[in-house]
Amino acid sequence: MRSLTSAIIVAVVAIAAAGATFVFTAQPVAAQDEPPRVITVTGNGEVAARPDEATISIGVVTEANTAREALSANSQAMQAVFGRMEELGIPEANVQTSNFSIQPIYPPYRQGQTEPRRITGYRVSNTVSVLFEDIDTVGSGLDAVVSSGANQLHGIYFSISETDELMAEARTLAVGDARARAETLAAAAGVRLGRVLTISEGGGAYPQPQFYARTEMMAMDASVPVAAGEQTLSSSVSMTFEIE
Repeated sequence: MRSLTSAIIVAVVAIAAAGATFVFTAQPVAAQDEPPRVITVTGNGEVAARPDEATISIGVVTEANTAREALSANSQAMQAVFGRMEELGIPEANVQTSNFSIQPIYPPYRQGQTEPRRITGYRVSNTVSVLFEDIDTVGSGLDAVVSSGANQLHGIYFSISETDELMAEARTLAVGDARARAETLAAAAGVRLGRVLTISEGGGAYPQPQFYARTEMMAMDASVPVAAGEQTLSSSVSMTFEIE
């Protein structure tokens, strides 16, 4: 009786195993989806605009026998420069000290000289950056600050104050350029473009301040000619189109 029961259990297990194997082998294997056919291109857009503001770096350099005398003379000259800028209507927020130094002055080195060089005086340098929000006033402003005592001009930087709309235009042009490139490739390959699958901006180039330098100024004409030229803003986008 016990051997008969064991035989029945073995038969049931075998049937169950066979059924499980049959169900498994009978299920179809899901086919993998083929990746979509695509065209990936990069487009570029550029917009040129005239700068509308300028930053000048001006300063006063004074020399004297002692550091105190050089500093006093420099402070007096800078106060005159600040006063002239106030008369021009330049806000205090647009004027910032960019460099200040007090240095000893030594006589020139002579070949074969063995004795130490002794200090013969002191030089004080005070430099400020001034933002002109109206670029048309830069020329007259330069003459005014030089006439008031500034004797150093370290450079003029032209820039564009508002760039949001210009960058938006550059991005629009970049997208149009990318689509045009994709359509050219699709036509050459004999296919048609479908929907846009991905789009990303590769980066934009904002205009760097243009620098014009002149190291020393003792006098300038009443109306200094200033040419700002143009600056370029650019955008680059990468787009992937589906091929129909």
